[in-house]
Amino acid sequence: MATGVLVMLIGRGTKLSNVFVGSDKTYEGTMHLGIATNSHDADGEVTAEKDYSSVTREDVLADMHEMTGDLMQKPPMVSAVKVDGVPLYKRARKGQEVKREPRLIHVFEFSMLEFDPPHVGFRLRCTKGTYVRSLCADIGEHLECGAHLSSLRRTACGKMRIEDAVPLEELLRLDREALLPLIMPVHKFSAFGSPGPV
Repeated sequence: MATGVLVMLIGRGTKLSNVFVGSDKTYEGTMHLGIATNSHDADGEVTAEKDYSSVTREDVLADMHEMTGDLMQKPPMVSAVKVDGVPLYKRARKGQEVKREPRLIHVFEFSMLEFDPPHVGFRLRCTKGTYVRSLCADIGEHLECGAHLSSLRRTACGKMRIEDAVPLEELLRLDREALLPLIMPVHKFSAFGSPGPV
């Protein structure tokens, strides 16, 4: 259910992995009102179904506005975050719930692209480590109707934008000569010109 920009590093470019991992990200996605899941996305098990008919566009916009700026976000149980050396998702599979420490994130933009209940299209620009699905679940909880993330597309990672990306299917068909012109040189992302906020 997740698509979009995936930065591939080769050769000396692998030294820049921290630059891209630490870059701000931009997403476009769809939130589904009325259904909550244990993973906060469409891949999880449904934990609740509630009526969403009274939820208005203004209600959702107000919550999106509240979720911009600095936020303390608790990692979801179904995630790769480790507690005492064990990934949370492994504990979740056993039905365990453990304490998770909230982490500071920053949301630069959380805007609505479409309101067609139960679906809400949105654009989000945020710092690394932001769980987009958890933001959707939080909105659903606040609106008392439940919600989960039903689709997600990363449109930018730092300065790498989806408009400059090559579809994986096309990439796999290219030979070496056709592939070389598509590789971006390391100096384009030097220490002083590395990707920053989009």
